[in-house]
Amino acid sequence: MARGGVLNLASAVFSQVALFLVMLLLARALGVPELGRYAQVYAVLSLLGLLSLSGFRAGLTRFVAVHLADDDSGALRGAIRLGVGISAVASSVIALGLAVGAPWLADALHDPQLTTGLRLVALCLPASTVCEAALAATRGWRTQRAYALIGQGYEPAARLVLTALALALGAGLTGAFWALVVASWSAAGFALVALARMVRRVPAAQPAYRPGELFRFSTVSWVSSLSSTGLIWVDALLLGFFDYGPDAIGVYHVATRLVTIAVFVLAPVNASFGPHLAHLYHQGRLDEVRRIYRVATGWVLRLSLPAFVALLVFPEQLLRLVGGPGLAGGAAVTVVLALGQLVNAATGPCGTLLNMSGRVSVNMLDNLAALLLNVLLNLWLIPAYGILGAAVAWAVSLAAVNIARVWQVRAQVHTVPVTAGMIKGLLAALVAMGVGFGVRALVDGGTAQLAVGLAAIVAAYLAGVLALGLSREDVMVLRSVTRRGGRRAADPTEPVGTAHTGVGS
Repeated sequence: MARGGVLNLASAVFSQVALFLVMLLLARALGVPELGRYAQVYAVLSLLGLLSLSGFRAGLTRFVAVHLADDDSGALRGAIRLGVGISAVASSVIALGLAVGAPWLADALHDPQLTTGLRLVALCLPASTVCEAALAATRGWRTQRAYALIGQGYEPAARLVLTALALALGAGLTGAFWALVVASWSAAGFALVALARMVRRVPAAQPAYRPGELFRFSTVSWVSSLSSTGLIWVDALLLGFFDYGPDAIGVYHVATRLVTIAVFVLAPVNASFGPHLAHLYHQGRLDEVRRIYRVATGWVLRLSLPAFVALLVFPEQLLRLVGGPGLAGGAAVTVVLALGQLVNAATGPCGTLLNMSGRVSVNMLDNLAALLLNVLLNLWLIPAYGILGAAVAWAVSLAAVNIARVWQVRAQVHTVPVTAGMIKGLLAALVAMGVGFGVRALVDGGTAQLAVGLAAIVAAYLAGVLALGLSREDVMVLRSVTRRGGRRAADPTEPVGTAHTGVGS
């Protein structure tokens, strides 16, 4: 898990940088209003992508891992064919509906200029859905290579290069959407090739279709994922419905993207953690499930904390770096969103633990409740407070659902994510925050203040973490991802006493 997590982490860094640069290009070349339109259309793509996927993303990962553990190649082949095939058909039907209904949806969002973008993401939808399904299936082999290289590497890079080329040629926002289409279809092709290669390694067998178990799990997971993604994107859509315009939505999108960068560690750790959890839980190795959950949560939080400190200390400066002085008014929004995501990072992959241990219905109810709370709070707060109200609604909903999940994990799996390493990380973050505010007070504003402040925050945080010391699990993780040759690195799915780690049990 450590080695796969590091690969995912490196690719996630690359992905977030690429997507950040896409946002920066759009903001600087076309302005914040066009960036707001891009954000609204991309929100539609994200929601409809999950609607098309029908929950097979989590289902394919889980059942491929389970069938591999049982050496049941027939059931594995059947699950992959069902999941990928149904996702392709569903996404094509939904894409056709979106293409036909694009003018109506654009009118509902009070911006007829969205019509072209909506039709282009309709063209993109089948490809992005099939790509997600294929990469989810590859993760069932407990390898992150295809997911990292294609989903986190190639697709964001292709989107960035093509977007820059489109803007350079004067194609504007329409060119940016065409870049999304080309990147999605080519990534889907690579993902299907990677999946086919992995399936060929499995012994030949007649596909065994067991739609009942796959559909039961995936339907519940589908509702859960749709609710979770709705929690991310419904704010932008509701701001459009309340006619706040692309300027406000652009500011909100930039703030959201900055905060998402801060917690980017969570997604790659989830992707690496999930298949191992399904495998271990299926074999009844619960002590190892609990141990890995605690270690993963500690690393998610500690790797995220420097970015959160930077967001809390320098929100205006970071916004200004992206879109100029006009975005500085979103500083309060950025702080509120960061606090909500901080709770998300501190609770770790609790939703993934519930899903992969078979408690997907519990996770679904959590996400539905969070989405409902978010919508109700948005309907109450947006008319009075605009984008700040949307930020408060989102942060409260996200914090509430993750606190509920931690309680559920404690009740059902008998573990909590709090570790000594997490406490040490929080103490180091407090020291780094004090240093950051000191730089803000002593150094004049501008690029120099931000550069010095970020460097000081990172240095103070690392010094604090090292001064407080690393745990045994931290040392094991570091050794497993840096060891080359000689003895094999520690396998985190093995009990500590049997792994050849060089660390005593």
